[in-house]
Amino acid sequence: METKNRIKKIGIAIKPHAPGIEKILKELMSYLERQGIECLLEEVAARKINRPGGFRREELPGLSQAIIVLGGDGTLLSVAAAAARADVPVIGLNLGRLGFLTEIPVDEALPVLEVFLKDKNGFVSRRTLLEVSYKDQTDLCLNDVVLNKGALARMIELQISINGQEVTRLKGDGIILSSPTGSTAYSLAAGGPIVHPAVETIILTPICPHTLSFRPLLIPAVSNIKLKLLTPQEPVYITIDGQRGQALDKDEIIEVKKSALELKLVTSPWRSYYNLVKEKLGWAE
Repeated sequence: METKNRIKKIGIAIKPHAPGIEKILKELMSYLERQGIECLLEEVAARKINRPGGFRREELPGLSQAIIVLGGDGTLLSVAAAAARADVPVIGLNLGRLGFLTEIPVDEALPVLEVFLKDKNGFVSRRTLLEVSYKDQTDLCLNDVVLNKGALARMIELQISINGQEVTRLKGDGIILSSPTGSTAYSLAAGGPIVHPAVETIILTPICPHTLSFRPLLIPAVSNIKLKLLTPQEPVYITIDGQRGQALDKDEIIEVKKSALELKLVTSPWRSYYNLVKEKLGWAE
């Protein structure tokens, strides 16, 4: 039996201010409804096309059998944790320029969806998530966890321990803990390596370290990382996937490890990861 006969509900999240979003949304919904698929819209998407109702974005994965994101990487990151918890695949349609997660251009949307609906397991890339614990809460992260200083140009100090062993004390502007998927995000801008998403690792990339010999470090994905904030007075912030964050207190301990959950990211059957890197980073130019 074909997968298209099993998928009955697809949730749609959008970047509301993307150019031409209404037209793209209507064309996508028209195609899906012709396949007998019910489209569950987030509230802002429903308003865009004057449909009643709509759901909160974080509710969509639990109500759907797949999620389509119309927007950029930020929009996809905002649904990634909920999609991983619900174990539903995410299809990212890129309405911007630089998107490593929303890799499918709009003009390929319907051909990719057609292939996906026939065999939803054929082009799914399983992406490692990081589990972040701090302040008596736990969060999931697809790209990166960032600890960085506030607005003033003063250094912060962090104690870094891996598997119970203190590795170093970092003085600088902060640190990025990245998954392989997040290696092409903030970590890359800070001088970190490009890591294929199939590689099992966690990347530690310092932000403007005071000691220039502190270089980006790749450690086994099974590692348990603890960061202790030693800075007595300077404001320090934690940011998760560029979406969520808050200020930290002195002596705060942040634990990061690989999550047992994964994100099912639908990729284009006509574009490899290396094609994507060449295209997004301009290597072919």
